[in-house]
Amino acid sequence: MFKKFCSLQLHWQILIALAFAVVAGTLSGEDAGVFGITFYQLYDFFGTLFLNALKMLIVPLIASSIIVGMMSISSGETLGRLGSKTLVYYATTSLLAILTGLVLVNITTPGIIDGQAAKEIIGLTEVPQSIADKVEGKGSGDIVAVFLRMVPVNIFDAATNNGQMLGIIFFSLLFGYFLTRINDPQATVLKNFWQGMLDVMMEITNWVMKFAPLGVFALVAKVIASSGLDAFKPLAIFFGTVLAALAIHFLFTMYMILKLIAKVDPKRHYKAMAPALLTAFSTSSSSATLPITLDCVEQRAGVSNKVSSFTLPLGATVNMDGTALYECVAAMFIAQAYGIELGFTTQFMIVLVALLTSIGVAGIPSASLVAISIILATIGLPMEAVGLILVVDRVLDMCRTAVNVFSDSVAAVVIARLEGEETLLQYA
Repeated sequence: MFKKFCSLQLHWQILIALAFAVVAGTLSGEDAGVFGITFYQLYDFFGTLFLNALKMLIVPLIASSIIVGMMSISSGETLGRLGSKTLVYYATTSLLAILTGLVLVNITTPGIIDGQAAKEIIGLTEVPQSIADKVEGKGSGDIVAVFLRMVPVNIFDAATNNGQMLGIIFFSLLFGYFLTRINDPQATVLKNFWQGMLDVMMEITNWVMKFAPLGVFALVAKVIASSGLDAFKPLAIFFGTVLAALAIHFLFTMYMILKLIAKVDPKRHYKAMAPALLTAFSTSSSSATLPITLDCVEQRAGVSNKVSSFTLPLGATVNMDGTALYECVAAMFIAQAYGIELGFTTQFMIVLVALLTSIGVAGIPSASLVAISIILATIGLPMEAVGLILVVDRVLDMCRTAVNVFSDSVAAVVIARLEGEETLLQYA
């Protein structure tokens, strides 16, 4: 039975673990246990262990991902016209995605149930009033502070403090860029080191995610044991909000970009990208989908290899529309659940940090959970609620990866058309 369970795809494992967690949490409550240890304490132990493993990955995963991405951006002619157009597109569409999520989450307010913050329903610990006042009271000076934190006094101190991850991101961008400005043999050694580091971190992340079913079981069972089934109501609204925002970006924003800027038939492009979208949805990995994305864009959309071979690998690293949208909605949901009123300044900070962290999220399953913790640390909220998002994260991960990959394909078409190329799907 265990071997059969392990042979299932991860999202099925998580769904099964979720079902068992509901049953176990309901039956055990907070008091039942064995040998003087309550099941609730066991849930708490394994849940915390899984969250700690995710936190452990933050610095090396983000740093290596950004440095390797910048290494590819900074080579040869890619720093010229083609590179600048691609980066402007990626920044613009990610910002549009984030703003879509921000508007929708402010309308649906998934963290507020019947006019009350959902913290008790979903089992969150009370945030001290001093922290709540600090988060709610952020002003223009805090935005300035965000930019100041991007240039850390001590990079090693920043690496040991998740709240200073913006400094790591900025340093990694600079390091990756200037790495291409030095000569061999030093350049080759460093490039191989950081590529190896990224490969290792992706393997470790995939290994940690194999324990996601256990982590989901423990975290959900803990909430159910203390709060009952009411915990699923805010999560259901959160789930629906993310799906709706992704759908708007996928079906409207991308459609209009294809129609008005690329001047190609959007319906035919959606159809042409179907194999890549299905692969992205099933694997939850834009990196794993890259070969199929390249094939669809070149053979079915008619984009040249010169454009696709630059925009698509780069997009798999730095263009994460769906992920950026998800990070923003998740951070807002958690703040609402804690009962903290976020003003315009704090919401702007969330948008800014979501945009920056989406650049450094590797194209692997559930890596955005790492980025969400960075956003929470930046605005001053505890990370414990990230565990609850795991309940619905896998399905949403599949959806947002499809959006990420589709945005990459749109980028290739847009850049090709702006470069004067004739494609297969353009209007006659």
